[in-house]
Amino acid sequence: MGGLGRVLIAVYMILAIAATFRSVYQILSKFDEAPLAYALSAVSGVVYIVATVALIMGVRKRESASARVWRGVAWAALVFELCGVLIVGTLSLTTPELFGHPSVWSFYGSGYVFIPLVLPVLGLIWLRRSGRAARAGQGTAAASAPAPQGAR
Repeated sequence: MGGLGRVLIAVYMILAIAATFRSVYQILSKFDEAPLAYALSAVSGVVYIVATVALIMGVRKRESASARVWRGVAWAALVFELCGVLIVGTLSLTTPELFGHPSVWSFYGSGYVFIPLVLPVLGLIWLRRSGRAARAGQGTAAASAPAPQGAR
């Protein structure tokens, strides 16, 4: 895994911790003030946790069947995250009364310096590129492998 992958996973880990702890605090202390916003923050925290674990596991087990499953989970989590940021971000601008208080994804993640908007895009690009690189590496490894004994 290259430097970009490590940075991506580190930022996901930080965001997972921040969003999860913030939502737990909000739900425990003032859930009745903005239940939708705080529930969405909890959902985003869970999505960031799933994305972090999936990215780590997809990289660790690079050429295994479980790596492909974890990469699929990562794709799903990142697409869900991007859709959530775009939908909640748009709704928070057009109908802010729905939320009461901002969530992690409100205003496209402006409370988190727009990281929730940029991060899934970078993650999807990285998944695509690293998947291509892994497939290209498998192709060259298979082409350079010696032929089976009976195939000569």
